[in-house]
Amino acid sequence: MATATPRRQPDTATLGPAGLKAAFNILEKWGCSLNEQLAILSLPKATYYKYRNHPEKAQLDRDHLDRISYLLNIHASLNTVFDNPENRYGFMRMRNHNPYFSGKTPLEVISTGSLAALYETFKRVDALRGAQW
Repeated sequence: MATATPRRQPDTATLGPAGLKAAFNILEKWGCSLNEQLAILSLPKATYYKYRNHPEKAQLDRDHLDRISYLLNIHASLNTVFDNPENRYGFMRMRNHNPYFSGKTPLEVISTGSLAALYETFKRVDALRGAQW
């Protein structure tokens, strides 16, 4: 019987700051206000500015890494689905009348700060590219 090789843990010291920088850029391109960014990333204002200026010094926990991962994956899905930048970056501000969003924009939903809302939004955006859950 073959022995499984242990899974290597991701290097969060390197990936975390890089992902955080990418998340900041994505949120900016989506036109997020400071308060929306604080809620989505679940960061206090002082920590947000500290990490924004020095992402390499960020102390990210599992919750923050999950949030960043969902944001990056939403962005990747939107890049796959849409060719034009207006939809790529504007989709998150478009009213959505699917049952989960109930007329709200995806950005309104994830701006509640709930990790579950971020996950559910990711699932629905990812489904646009044909992903099945």
